[in-house]
Amino acid sequence: MKPLANLRATIAFVPREVFSTTQRSLETLYERTQEPFDLVCVDGGSPPAVQQYLQQAARAKGFTLLRTDHYLSPNQARNLAAAEARTAHVVFVDNDVLVTSSWLTKLVDCAEETGAWVVGPAYFEHLPECHKLHMYGGECRIEVNPSGRRQYYEKHHLAHMELSSLDQPLKRCETELIEFHTVLVQRKAFEVIGPLDEGLSCHSEHGDLCMMVRNAGGRVFLEPESQITYVPPRRLEREDREFFFLRWSEAWATANARHMAQKWDLDRTNVDNGRGSVWIGEHRRYGLATLAKMRRLIGPKMTRSIEKRIATPLERWVNRWRYPASQYGTLPTPNVRVAYRPQVRVAAAAA
Repeated sequence: MKPLANLRATIAFVPREVFSTTQRSLETLYERTQEPFDLVCVDGGSPPAVQQYLQQAARAKGFTLLRTDHYLSPNQARNLAAAEARTAHVVFVDNDVLVTSSWLTKLVDCAEETGAWVVGPAYFEHLPECHKLHMYGGECRIEVNPSGRRQYYEKHHLAHMELSSLDQPLKRCETELIEFHTVLVQRKAFEVIGPLDEGLSCHSEHGDLCMMVRNAGGRVFLEPESQITYVPPRRLEREDREFFFLRWSEAWATANARHMAQKWDLDRTNVDNGRGSVWIGEHRRYGLATLAKMRRLIGPKMTRSIEKRIATPLERWVNRWRYPASQYGTLPTPNVRVAYRPQVRVAAAAA
């Protein structure tokens, strides 16, 4: 084991939208990461079984565990973890990601060889691992249309494509966009741009980071030899439902859109922002067990028609009633406690 001072990276392990994937993701990370690392885990209001698992794992593996008894937005959790980092690089990993061998070393090497402030891996989705791309970089900027309206533009490259269908292998390259499923950020970047924006509670936070970094003179890279797979659950467990529906709630989405527009001086009729809101609603309804059963019974085409005409307006009304903007439109300041901190923080490495 190397002492903490000699480490290159701190892994910030944070909840994304559910808790039930936590154990699989964390144990895979420890099994497959050869490079020594420090780890800070943020437990944002997980249910008792997950909370107990994380407390036991923190003592067994020797990582720092921060706990709140309420839910956190992703950027709140990331900032809490980043504040604990003492290494040159902070690597954010969501709790529904499966990493592969050498993933961390390749990210760090890319940052040090290119000087990039931000480095993303090759992002894959669903099982089997490293089979279907989630995205590989993209475009992200503020554009001014012919009418003089400022709009946020975002486009993902190679989204949902099978790796075997690509004409050419993925290459290390500069990009405008990464995603937060897994990403390395040089700690010095935060010294220039400040912490991640907690006003962005559920959408566009990856684009905001990339634009902030690029505006400050930093570079964003992709490293294809680092590969991770985003593996959401096939269905929501009962203990996931409350966090999931708040995470993608109308209250958080509306506040997020308002903040993004104010920060970047966007026109309120921003088309891309509208697409983002549509995506949030569609993703939230992915968690409805009734629609999943209907797809199996009557097929996706008929289900889409019913969803559009009946389920969507009803679900939106229920979500606004359950999470009123007056109560949930502003995020509370995190009430954090240290659930476990090793007396001597030393490097963790694969067994």
